[in-house]
Amino acid sequence: MATDDILSGDLEPLEELTPLEANPLAADLETLEELDPLAGDIDPLGAAPLATDSLEELDPLEGDPLSPDPLAADATTLDPLATTAMPAAAPASLTPDPAQPIAEEAEEEYEYEDEEYDEPLLRRSFSFRDALRGVGACGFSMIAHVVVIVLLAVWTFDDQIKAATQMLVASAPREEIEDPPVEIELQEEIETVTEETVSVFSAAPAVGIAGGGPVAAGSPTLDMTLVEKAENTEIVINAPTIGIPDSRDLIEAVPDGEVKGEPRDIVDDYQTAMDRIAQEIMWMLDENNVLVVWAFDQSESMKDDQQEIRDRVANVYNQLGITGNSNSDALLTAVTSYGKGFIDHTGGKATSSRDEIRKAIDSVPIDDSGEEMMCQAVGVAISRYRKIAQRGRQMCMILVTDESGNRANNDAFLEKAIAEAKSAKCKMFVLGRESVFGYPYAHILWIAKDTRRHHWLRIDRGPETGFPEQLQTNGFRRRHDAFSSGFGPYEQTRMARETNGVFFMLPSVETNLVGAQKEKYELEALRPYRPDLRARQEVFFDRDKYPLRSMMWKVISDLNPHNKSNKAVEMRMTFSLIPNEYRNQMKQEQAKALMHLRYMAEAEKALAEGKRLREQEADPRWQANYDVIFAQLVAYQARMYEYGVALEAFMQKPKTAPLMKGTARLVHWDVGTVRQTRTEESKPYIDRATVLFKTLQEEHPGSPWAARAAWELRRGFGVDLHPDYHAPYVKVTNPMPLPKL
Repeated sequence: MATDDILSGDLEPLEELTPLEANPLAADLETLEELDPLAGDIDPLGAAPLATDSLEELDPLEGDPLSPDPLAADATTLDPLATTAMPAAAPASLTPDPAQPIAEEAEEEYEYEDEEYDEPLLRRSFSFRDALRGVGACGFSMIAHVVVIVLLAVWTFDDQIKAATQMLVASAPREEIEDPPVEIELQEEIETVTEETVSVFSAAPAVGIAGGGPVAAGSPTLDMTLVEKAENTEIVINAPTIGIPDSRDLIEAVPDGEVKGEPRDIVDDYQTAMDRIAQEIMWMLDENNVLVVWAFDQSESMKDDQQEIRDRVANVYNQLGITGNSNSDALLTAVTSYGKGFIDHTGGKATSSRDEIRKAIDSVPIDDSGEEMMCQAVGVAISRYRKIAQRGRQMCMILVTDESGNRANNDAFLEKAIAEAKSAKCKMFVLGRESVFGYPYAHILWIAKDTRRHHWLRIDRGPETGFPEQLQTNGFRRRHDAFSSGFGPYEQTRMARETNGVFFMLPSVETNLVGAQKEKYELEALRPYRPDLRARQEVFFDRDKYPLRSMMWKVISDLNPHNKSNKAVEMRMTFSLIPNEYRNQMKQEQAKALMHLRYMAEAEKALAEGKRLREQEADPRWQANYDVIFAQLVAYQARMYEYGVALEAFMQKPKTAPLMKGTARLVHWDVGTVRQTRTEESKPYIDRATVLFKTLQEEHPGSPWAARAAWELRRGFGVDLHPDYHAPYVKVTNPMPLPKL
């Protein structure tokens, strides 16, 4: 039996032992009573014999790391004597009397067992000399040979017992303390890296990187013909246009086998993160000299973060035992930054001088373009400094940012950046923020200093997966919340994981973050819901295997307000103060609401009929996705119906409000959700949605999906209009332009 299991390998010789029943001399052998004590010593618990064909091939890396030791159960049933096929115990009726010799007792039982013998047997004295006289030479020779053969058989059987005993001792499993599981992925059929000078990116300076790039996916149009049956749904989604390296670069960039990094490590502040990074660098220095490349986001919001890191650089060197300004080249540092362009602040020459490092960080500018070409900049920075790392140094990069980067640029250069890092054997450590739950954007409140107007500035902050897995609408329009996901942005966590690095998730202390819903999730609660961090291409082409996921992605796409062709799913939430204007606006919105209701009803029906697919879904993350989207479709129908009724009630009986409230002035009528509803028609939907949301909380406790369900219930299902007052604005001839974060 060929197997890789060390236990099975040790037990294989037992299968080749000849059972005693198969021995032609077994008939001449009497019962081996002298073996019973040995068998008892080996198996004092009376374990069942070991069936050789029941040995399983065990792989300690493929079992459940949280389950008991798979060898433990089998260890108690090992019986080394089982393979020798000992004769079965005699029946109770044939058990010999211990008071008399075995041979005589057996003879007497045979003689007197038959009731036909009426006459007693004749008995006389019989001597050993008489026996020898009657045997003769031939008989004596036969007796001698039988004795020799019996002795040889007993001696051979003793060796078998000894071998079995030795194998039992050698193969006994040891109790070991379970270590945390290590996730190892092996790349099959990958050619050996013969040269480590392949550069996926050009090493030339890349100042002023263009922001144009291929779009992740085609913009699907609003489809009002969603089929009702999940199993017959035809899903057509355009393939993403993602730039990837050519096959030669990928083969040379990826090692044969690798240990994945940590895609999520929560830290309290920069000090904690820097301490962890210092520890990682110290481990690297134990093996060889190290080159650290910093990559800073040039956003205005990162200026304070850069200053804090600048002040802590000296602490990192001190923790590593490197003192002075430039007396040790064991740890070299380079500083780069990116925005719309890329800047190398150390000019391609790494340094160990702390003063030079501080000056380089201070020279990081503020980019007002609002573009962060993150993935492209990462690839360029590694390409420029990999030659230094090839001179007997290890390399790592520390990426510092509070955004996920330009989406089109990420789609085009993410896989190239990962291939470049793998080719250079460069670990990625990311200091970033938590991603918005299932949504690519967040909004920062910005107040203009000259006009005092309030503005919501959009930033890239997610999602945590390669493609959004949540509805992009709140039921009326595009989302403006910043609901926490418990994980970092997809691009950053993927780079850290694929390069055996770490993503350090910093606590978000942004007080001006619009719609912030900060939730703290326990790591163990989120473990079953970890996002899929495979390449986007792999995830995209794999979706056709799962009809439920394909249908949900279609619903998400059709209801995505960010698609320019989906204007119908963006409802108006503010109305004019002028009667004629707000009447026309409300009538238009009522028509859109009717179309919106029809689509959501069809989508809900399709998901309801696809519930059996949900039961077959093995991934808890996609089970939760289904549960929350299905509940939201029911709840949003109730709110949309209440929305249309509220507009009709306002047109029939307009509200009145004072033009001024203190110094604030009435600017328009706002739409908001309330707990009180207006009609009985929406109550069945409200009741169903309430049950679905509460069930979701019970089935996915401590997760973002449960927190989202609680948030939906707090919103209320009714709709009403209320006056909106703004403080007076300052009129200026040349207002300050809005910053681009």
